[in-house]
Amino acid sequence: MTFGQFLSILRARKRAALLVFSLVVLTTIGLSLFLPKQYDATASVVIDIKPDPVSAMAFPTMAMPSFMATQVDILLSDRVALRVIRDLKLTESPELRDQWQTEGDGEGTFEQWLTTMLHKKLDVNPSRESNVININYRSPDPRFSAGLANAFAQAYIATTLELRVNPAKQFSAFFVAQSKEARTALEEAQAKLSAYQREKGIIAADERLDVENARLAELSSQLVQIQAISGESGSRQAQAQGASGDRIQEVLNNPLIGGLRADLNRSEAKLQELNSKLGDSHPQVVEAKANIAELRARIDAEVRRVTGGVAVTNTINKQREAQVRSELEAQRAKLLEMKAVRDQGQVLVREVENAQRAYDGVMARLNQTAMESQTNQSYANLLTSALPPAEHATPKLLLNTALAVFMGFLLALGVAMLLELNDRRVRQPEDVIASLGLPVLGVLPKPNAKRFVSGTHALIRQQRVYGLPAPHANKGA
Repeated sequence: MTFGQFLSILRARKRAALLVFSLVVLTTIGLSLFLPKQYDATASVVIDIKPDPVSAMAFPTMAMPSFMATQVDILLSDRVALRVIRDLKLTESPELRDQWQTEGDGEGTFEQWLTTMLHKKLDVNPSRESNVININYRSPDPRFSAGLANAFAQAYIATTLELRVNPAKQFSAFFVAQSKEARTALEEAQAKLSAYQREKGIIAADERLDVENARLAELSSQLVQIQAISGESGSRQAQAQGASGDRIQEVLNNPLIGGLRADLNRSEAKLQELNSKLGDSHPQVVEAKANIAELRARIDAEVRRVTGGVAVTNTINKQREAQVRSELEAQRAKLLEMKAVRDQGQVLVREVENAQRAYDGVMARLNQTAMESQTNQSYANLLTSALPPAEHATPKLLLNTALAVFMGFLLALGVAMLLELNDRRVRQPEDVIASLGLPVLGVLPKPNAKRFVSGTHALIRQQRVYGLPAPHANKGA
């Protein structure tokens, strides 16, 4: 379809197009003038994500994108709407009750109908790059719109506070019961530990254990020393009881034995001298031999006495070793018993410590939840209050008229084209060519044409366009 054909169709269908265009524009203007005016009032709340003064920490969920969507869902919830209804006492309005009876046929509850009606005119828009939520309400009354917008903002703030405080109250009651159980467990563990300490006589287990460990180490050292002395005395006793008993250190260092041996040596030297001079039978020689025998008997007696002292010393050392060993074993058994007592006591001490930590943890949570249950500050705060708007939001006459002109023009074009498609007619020579596929030889002028020559000029123009031979001039024309 060419532009000329399009214009010819519009000229032919201009009445229908103008009728449609006028109907659309006039209807829109009439509706804009006669429809009741609607007023928009907007209140805004801001979400505060600073650290909580009670828990001294920021809620990480506030930084999540879903947090703002959750706040919008809370604002659009029935709980907030019911709170608005309760705060504004809308259930006491006879006009609203009559409207419910008329529109809702009395079905359902009055509160449900009010909630649905309020949600229809409520619009909640969160800001994309901030923590501000705009609450918009539309109604025919500007004051009512402002009041509902502010009521929804206050109800939302109160609801967020309830959602924070009510769980804290429930947790607080739970932790009160848990604190009683934890306190009872702590008292039982402490009583068990005290009874055990009284039974075992424990005052300072670690200090006493250190003393006993030192005592055990001392006895171990004494036993090692006594074992060394006992071993040495045992070897001296064996030497003393053997053939070389007269050469032990005690015998050699004994002054009496040393003096007797000196006398024996002198007597033997004198005997040799007397033997060489007087002979074996001389009385002096006999006397000298008797003296030598007496000295040897005395030396042997003294050696036996000294070696007997070595045996006694060895016996004493053995007894001391046995005594120290016995004391060491007793000390070791005592220390093991004390360690067992200490281990059992440490188990009880750990039970007391665990009970104390559990009690402290429960009390900390109880104090925190108690403070949270008493808070009166929500993380949502009113940023701006809604004021009664001075101008109505809808209907907008200029905007609606502009849209009506545009839509009416499009609809008029559509109706004209639709009528043309249902009743196709020849508007121009191009239509004949498109339909029949034959060239146009001539065009008759319209009956009301002022000059017949215009038809001749059109024919000549068509012949030039389609390559036909030029006709001869008609004198009668």
